[in-house]
Amino acid sequence: MAHSFTIPFGKPYLTGKEQTLISESLTEGYLHGNGHFTKKCQAELEKLTACQKVLLTHSCTAALEMSVLLADIQPGDEVIMPSYTFVSTANAVVLQGGVPVFIDIRPDTLNIDETKIEEAITPSTKAILCVHYAGVGCEMDTIRDLAKKHNLFVIEDAAQGVEAYYKNKALGTLGHSGAFSFHATKNIISGEGGALMVNDPSWVGRAEMIWEKGTNRKKFLLGQVDKYSWVDKGSSFLPSEVTAAFLLAQLEFIKEITKHRVRMWNYYHQVLEPLEKMERLIRPTIPIDCQHNGHLFYILLKDSKSRNLLMDHLCSQGIQSATHYVPLHDSIGGQRFARTEGVLTLTTRIADTILRLPLFFELTESQVEFIADAIAKFA
Repeated sequence: MAHSFTIPFGKPYLTGKEQTLISESLTEGYLHGNGHFTKKCQAELEKLTACQKVLLTHSCTAALEMSVLLADIQPGDEVIMPSYTFVSTANAVVLQGGVPVFIDIRPDTLNIDETKIEEAITPSTKAILCVHYAGVGCEMDTIRDLAKKHNLFVIEDAAQGVEAYYKNKALGTLGHSGAFSFHATKNIISGEGGALMVNDPSWVGRAEMIWEKGTNRKKFLLGQVDKYSWVDKGSSFLPSEVTAAFLLAQLEFIKEITKHRVRMWNYYHQVLEPLEKMERLIRPTIPIDCQHNGHLFYILLKDSKSRNLLMDHLCSQGIQSATHYVPLHDSIGGQRFARTEGVLTLTTRIADTILRLPLFFELTESQVEFIADAIAKFA
């Protein structure tokens, strides 16, 4: 029997405009991709992030797969990334015959440890794929300098990074390309959905072809060719207009949604400070150069037993919490398709001790206090 939670781990937020805009898309009768609502979402995201070109996709996974195609990853090419990430980060590389190379993460942000990148570079290395965990930016200046020095591409997995910034620049716009997620678990949602951020001007034309199943349909629509045909690799990466209409309703409220989530994140940070001072747990760290988006709030416990016992205790109080990634280097797929550089001690420890707490738009301060009180009683 499923447990009924008083405070769920997450809850999708609807702004109230989704049905109106979806009805408009249905009335227009143009239901497949790249119509009025797709273009409107892309324009909104370009304005929000100051990105060169945004292409909506049916998922962040699709945006990552497009990024790998744009970087022209060939069989045997290596792409350096953290093991502490979702499977899509690695799968995008593996699908093109590339080899993910896993390195350890930082103890403060749980992002890729930029100090370990250079020792993982080989003559086969083609790109660095960094993941902005919890909407907190990686150390992008160092990563970009390393990429320039070794002539590598930089791809950003910014699945959790919508409306988050590094040195006042939007996450997803600092590499050659970036990928956003609008999955139902994210801050801004469309059920399923994503976006490719194309930041290298020389990639834009090809990105549009890959996006349109490898055809030159864009040139056809502009009247530059009399019919469109197959010219490059590609796939069906576009979302429907119904998905785009849903997303547009969310994008109109992005500032309010982000502001409230950050407020709840800050409140967690405040009320759990005494427990960190008593060394009962560790709270997240936000580097001075980063502006996060309140995507998730986690605590780190001393070991996996403590973490699991606390999880059970919260469950008994009607509070749903969650662990996170199983490190990819430990998985069957990771051992089959990838290689690991060094010993990923921190990745393993974080995976064993992390606990994510409820965080969603309708969460209240009194609920945060109730959760913190439950943690304190356990501690």
